[in-house]
Amino acid sequence: MSLLSDITQYRHQVTRAITPENITGEKGAAAQAGSKLGPHRKGSPTIPLMQGEETELANIEGPGVIQHIWMTVRNQTELGSFVLRDLVLRFYWDDEPEPAVVTPLGDFFCNGFGQWCDVNSLPIVVNPTGGFNSYFEMPFKHHARITIENQHPKSLSSFFYTINYALVDGLPDNSMYFHAKWQRERCTKKAVDYTLLDTTEGPGVYVGTYLALTALQRYWWGEGEFKFYIDEDDQLPTVTSTGSEDYFGGAWAFHDFNHDGHPRAKNFCTPFLGYPYQSTRDSTRDRFETGKLNAIHAFGDDALPQHGLYRWHLQDPIVFEHGLKVALQQIGNDDVTLFEREDDVASVAYWYALSPAGDGEALPDRTERLPR
Repeated sequence: MSLLSDITQYRHQVTRAITPENITGEKGAAAQAGSKLGPHRKGSPTIPLMQGEETELANIEGPGVIQHIWMTVRNQTELGSFVLRDLVLRFYWDDEPEPAVVTPLGDFFCNGFGQWCDVNSLPIVVNPTGGFNSYFEMPFKHHARITIENQHPKSLSSFFYTINYALVDGLPDNSMYFHAKWQRERCTKKAVDYTLLDTTEGPGVYVGTYLALTALQRYWWGEGEFKFYIDEDDQLPTVTSTGSEDYFGGAWAFHDFNHDGHPRAKNFCTPFLGYPYQSTRDSTRDRFETGKLNAIHAFGDDALPQHGLYRWHLQDPIVFEHGLKVALQQIGNDDVTLFEREDDVASVAYWYALSPAGDGEALPDRTERLPR
């Protein structure tokens, strides 16, 4: 069944949406708040996110399926430029005490480094300017709860969001729960693979990778292979890529040549594979204001090379029964030979599992998450 043909088959479900104007998703209860334009005229489109507090965005009794999430928020304040790394999303399923999703807001939507970038893929879409969308289906049998924690040094006055979902009569016994996990190594170790995911909570299906790599060494960074250790795999994986850019659907270092013959990696977005972001410029002081009389002290706008890439395994899922480990080699190429690299690597792993429980592992604190 395709997306277009599936919509033609009627299935009974109850359509609901949670917004700041209808925080419970109650039927016939949206657009209540008034404004200076009159009653029911966009009186409450946002909520504040208080500094240091975890705010509940959704609390839904199931069975149901979250079908679409949209969010947006400013990406910097006078107290810091990395709001998108400072806000933490958590999704809880069926009253489990540990969240199945724990990730910074921006990275979940393939916007690492605390910077906005447009993404045009099937499950994750980011539209101008900083409009974050998820189309991952997220079924739950009894209960769903979504929160966001503001670890930024300042309260944020305006957070916009919509959560579209359906209440259903029931779900199949084999319905799986959505999971997402953020990881980071500020400096990987030579010849030691970076681990994106290591879970024993099977059965499940691995469906996606977001990679945010900051190059700490010169030359090409993407010779490393992605490795999938499925179930009893020990020393060697069952599935691997032939290189990093190959895993993300590209080839030959994504090379594009300008009119002078100078090579540069070419960015792209497709439904399942993409390289939406690269930068060697620090833009965090563009239009930056501290509210103080003294001038900005930042020196220049040079930055370490940053690369953001995604791959969705929706047509080629990695299925596991007992457990799965996903790892990435850190190998480079200096045009003479291969060499072991040390880089700053962050990632989000996305998967479904029959278990609704998270692993209980806390995120690193805010300062350890800040981009370089």
